[in-house]
Amino acid sequence: MTATAIPRGMPQYDDVPRYDVERVRADFPILAREVNGHRMVYLDSGNTSQKPRVVIDAMREHLERHNGNVSRSVHTVGTEATEAYEGARVKVAAFIGAPTPDEVVFVKNATEAINLVAYGFLSSSLDVAGDPRFRLRPGDEIVISEMEHHSNIVPWQLLCERTGARLRWFRVTDAGRLDLSDLDTLINERTRLVSYALVSNVLGTVNPTSAVTKRAREVGALVLFDGSQAVPQLPVDVTDIDADFLAFTGHKMCGPTGIGVLWGRSELLAALPPFLGGGSMIETVTLERSTFAPAPAKFEAGTPPITEAVGLGAAVDYLSGVGMRAIQWHEKELAAYALDALATVPGLRLFGPRTAVGRVGTLSFDLPGIHPHDVGQVLDSLGVQVRVGHHCARPLCVRYEVPAMTRASFYLYTTFAEVDALVDGLARVRKVFA
Repeated sequence: MTATAIPRGMPQYDDVPRYDVERVRADFPILAREVNGHRMVYLDSGNTSQKPRVVIDAMREHLERHNGNVSRSVHTVGTEATEAYEGARVKVAAFIGAPTPDEVVFVKNATEAINLVAYGFLSSSLDVAGDPRFRLRPGDEIVISEMEHHSNIVPWQLLCERTGARLRWFRVTDAGRLDLSDLDTLINERTRLVSYALVSNVLGTVNPTSAVTKRAREVGALVLFDGSQAVPQLPVDVTDIDADFLAFTGHKMCGPTGIGVLWGRSELLAALPPFLGGGSMIETVTLERSTFAPAPAKFEAGTPPITEAVGLGAAVDYLSGVGMRAIQWHEKELAAYALDALATVPGLRLFGPRTAVGRVGTLSFDLPGIHPHDVGQVLDSLGVQVRVGHHCARPLCVRYEVPAMTRASFYLYTTFAEVDALVDGLARVRKVFA
């Protein structure tokens, strides 16, 4: 693809992969629509991304020609559905560098993926025969961070309440980075699990992994990464980040809602008890007892989200075709441009890193004296779509002593002109509420 249009004065590097953002935008039908009489400026991809036509077409074609249930029939349509579903698993495994597709479990979303692991800890803690790696006792500890999405807070709170374990967390610095100053104290011999986001959904911070995983290995703790914001925007390889589990969701990476992924090391998935019981996840069933199929089937009870998996597979193909390094660099340039542009807005308070290093194109901010809901409504009247609220990360709002934030989140189809539209819209907000 040809080079992305870069604003005058920004540095250009010949060795960095690029693509034509207008050509990419043409693949997304919704980006041509208008909102309130204005060309839509979609800056809420951290909430959910838009879908390229190839994903929409793949799902429609599957429903029109290959709609059957999986792993239940020997007829043609059932076989085609099974092949499509398992083919999507193979694509996802390759996309994240998984050693085998059998380590990829399809779930409803990242929330369900994290809850699946939490249930494994709970079940093993109540079963004396449970795997000791997943057994929690009073006084054991789980470590998260202050910047987590509620989906990576609430399951662990519930688990601690039911087992007597203790929840602890990394603090966040004023600059929006994880505070690792007390790493060796926070992760200690009582730590059983460390779970945090690879990328903050509010601050855009790309969090470090090597120092944390090294310390976790020293004390025998497992590591789960929430990759919901990372997998769509950065090249992520589960071997490189030394994860035990990785959770992410399809709808933030050009795929449909209703499909997510839990990746886990084979030996850990074998040790985890099943999360749901029913058809397809069994080996044998009698009225007295049942035995279970190996992973991933053990965790996919009932009819799975087949069409959604096909859509996710198509999304993986699309992102791979554009190139994850190119997407990463595009967002880096957008972030640098937006940081400079937002700095011109009088009184604006930005949360998170002030440079494009170690961050993605997710920027949250506050305009003093103007509630984020009012900011969002004025921007919407101009066709600019942003998210407002606490972004399912209320502890982070408490940390920065604000009731809510406004968030603009970019993606592979975002343009520099759309950043300009955001800044122009904020000028209108200030005028309305002056």
